[in-house]
Amino acid sequence: MGEIARRHRSAKTFFIFAMGALAACVPFPFTIQTPTPSLEKIAYAVPTDTRLPPTPNLNITLTPTIDRARPNSPRQTLPTFTRTRDSNTRAQTLANNSVATITAPSNSNVPVNPTSPRTKTFTPIAIQATATRTATLLAPSPTRPNLAIVPTALAPTISASNESYSTLQVFSAPTNPPAVNHPDLNLSLRGYSPTNATLSLVDYSGAGGSGAPQLFGLFADNRTPAFTSAYLIYDWNWSCNCRGGLNNDWDVLLLGMRTSVGENIFTPDSGADIGNDFRALVLFADATRVTLKYTREDNVVNGYTLHLENISVDANLLALYQQRDAAGRADLPVLRARQTIGRASGNEILVAIRDAGSFLDPRSRKDWWRGR
Repeated sequence: MGEIARRHRSAKTFFIFAMGALAACVPFPFTIQTPTPSLEKIAYAVPTDTRLPPTPNLNITLTPTIDRARPNSPRQTLPTFTRTRDSNTRAQTLANNSVATITAPSNSNVPVNPTSPRTKTFTPIAIQATATRTATLLAPSPTRPNLAIVPTALAPTISASNESYSTLQVFSAPTNPPAVNHPDLNLSLRGYSPTNATLSLVDYSGAGGSGAPQLFGLFADNRTPAFTSAYLIYDWNWSCNCRGGLNNDWDVLLLGMRTSVGENIFTPDSGADIGNDFRALVLFADATRVTLKYTREDNVVNGYTLHLENISVDANLLALYQQRDAAGRADLPVLRARQTIGRASGNEILVAIRDAGSFLDPRSRKDWWRGR
């Protein structure tokens, strides 16, 4: 025992001496500092062709949790996840990703060991949302087979037929200004305004005009149509070459007549032959209107003139008119009694009738609807 105690004291003395010498050699004091905790990454590479066992199941435990941010909110069931992974599971993760990264605190008491099983348990916390967004569900666009298409019955802008049309020489100088700019031929330049009036035939005193066009001849069945609307037409101020006030010579100057969309509209017969058994000369035509003259003068000064609106003028008739109009109007298209003019483009056509340039009431029974 004495020998052991002696050796112990010698060792202790040597240690004290050594520490003193070391302190004398170091010019400044130092301390051993604990390293700041940080994340340490260890990467393991595993060949991707390594045969691995199947991935273990994920165990989920549902734990009721109250949202601390909203104490009065109903209890919510939030999942608690428990995941256990051993070295084989980790190897499979590495194989699927070629290189996996395992992260752990460097000051953790548990060493990072890729071969040791690791268990992690965590519970998500419900956090109150800072904003509320409402999703709007949009119905999918219907596919073509499911589209419900409701066709609108409209006649084409310019109707086509098998009709052929002829021309006759005009007995007067060409109209001036050109027909499209002439308020006596192109009724759209004057315009018209609705009026309240009886929508039926009316009786005026006196004798009916001879050679007057009979307006029931506009229709294939020679019917007296239902009258649908009434208008007054504007005068024209020739001194300023501008539209004047409404013409109120008669209660109605432009009359709407019921039609079926696309039904044929014909030339009313007047009984007066203007040459080669024709009845009317076409003074003006465009896609939706036509002006007929029951003489062979290129004006409305003498004889009857008929204006038709809201019709789809026959393509062949329109083409012929445009050709002869461009050629100087020495001859113009002509129509036989009951020859097709075009088709109704809607549920009514508008009709105005003139004698020697004056607009008359198209409802007059004795003039335009004899025997009705």
